[in-house]
Amino acid sequence: MLNVMRFLVFSLIAALTLVACKKDETVAGYDGGKTWHLTELDGAPYGARATLTFGEDGKVTGKAPCNTYFNSQTMPYPWIGFEAIGSTRMACPDLEQETAFFNALIEMTQAEVSGDVMLLSNDAGREMLFKAGSDDG
Repeated sequence: MLNVMRFLVFSLIAALTLVACKKDETVAGYDGGKTWHLTELDGAPYGARATLTFGEDGKVTGKAPCNTYFNSQTMPYPWIGFEAIGSTRMACPDLEQETAFFNALIEMTQAEVSGDVMLLSNDAGREMLFKAGSDDG
């Protein structure tokens, strides 16, 4: 009976250790839960407001110039890949910039997080530069 209890205790400790060691291998596991604000698109200043937040289980949310959006990504860091973007459908004067944002985001394949700066890029030379900030601006 003592051996069975010992086995159960060690099994429980091993299981808890594995759960505690499991780290999110997507960008969310490396960015500290920051809200990212797009500052440059392909080397040019981005004049509208667009945010990106990585959540648990690969969930991605944000606010584009006109609409809120949601997405998911499951590639391990430093790679990144997005599924089709879902969003609300409100019109606004910045709709052209929103389309450029969504089109660029879906093309990104690599991510690099360094402190409060994140660079998304792809092999074709496209880049999106983000800086961390608060949710409200």
